[in-house]
Amino acid sequence: MSLHVVSGADTDELRSFLLESDLTLTGLDDDAVRLWVERDPEGIIIGSTGLELSADGRHALIRSVAVAPGRRAAGAGSRLARHALDRAARAGAERAWLFSRRSGPFWQRLGFAEADRHALAAALPDAQQVRSFTETGQLDREVAWSRTLHDLSPHPER
Repeated sequence: MSLHVVSGADTDELRSFLLESDLTLTGLDDDAVRLWVERDPEGIIIGSTGLELSADGRHALIRSVAVAPGRRAAGAGSRLARHALDRAARAGAERAWLFSRRSGPFWQRLGFAEADRHALAAALPDAQQVRSFTETGQLDREVAWSRTLHDLSPHPER
């Protein structure tokens, strides 16, 4: 798997990809959101992953993990999610959080447990999704998940 950092030129294409996957588009162009895409040999996005760190760097919101239809049974989603988790751990985060109403079993296989959505919002109050969900009232309809990152890479990101 070869992941590439999303640049400004990729944002519209990623936006379309995530829209087809029914994932939130909030904050994709914010500098605090780190995003990566995987492309097929023709250059089409077939997977994405991302994260956003808290102001103190101790927490990471995992987001935008998506795999193109037809490629979902090959472990691509797990690889993409692990990439974001590893990057978060390398950056110094101690805990990962995410929102997911539909993919709980997937995230549980990666060590996540259901968490309090308000605890997520308290840990990552400046995250784009948190701010948007709080402002629109959507936060109370979301399902939060969390896991520690202590078992992942302790090496600082370079």
